[in-house]
Amino acid sequence: MGEFMREGGCRCCQVRFKVSAPPLITMACHCTGCQKMTASAFSLSVLTRSAGFEVTRGEPVLGGLHGATRHFFCPHCKSWMFTRPDDAPHLVNVRTTLLDDPSGLEPFMETMTAEKLPWAVTPAVESFEGFPPPEAYAPMMAAFAAGRAD
Repeated sequence: MGEFMREGGCRCCQVRFKVSAPPLITMACHCTGCQKMTASAFSLSVLTRSAGFEVTRGEPVLGGLHGATRHFFCPHCKSWMFTRPDDAPHLVNVRTTLLDDPSGLEPFMETMTAEKLPWAVTPAVESFEGFPPPEAYAPMMAAFAAGRAD
């Protein structure tokens, strides 16, 4: 696997970030919360290690429900930029479509399909009615990594 480096930012470009760690997995979430926060059928994200993620310009602010899972937004244009998952400070979910180059990052896994809109279809290899159990992540991430050639 080669080196991974992508940059991205919010719609107004006041907040910019860099991802230098390869994706652990790519995802689409169909939950109604993601539908409302994106004003779309699902949210897309790239799960990566926090050590390989850096905000390079601006100061994102908390948004969404302000709970244990922290959603970060641009304070000016309100773009939903990334999420710090519950109890996983070593991980960050970066919104795929905010990367300057989102190519090759189709969702490998989709979650919360019990809440999906009937017409919403993704190319995901793995699909879950809710969120996958913790023990499902390691084999999925291994399968995802095996199929990548960064």
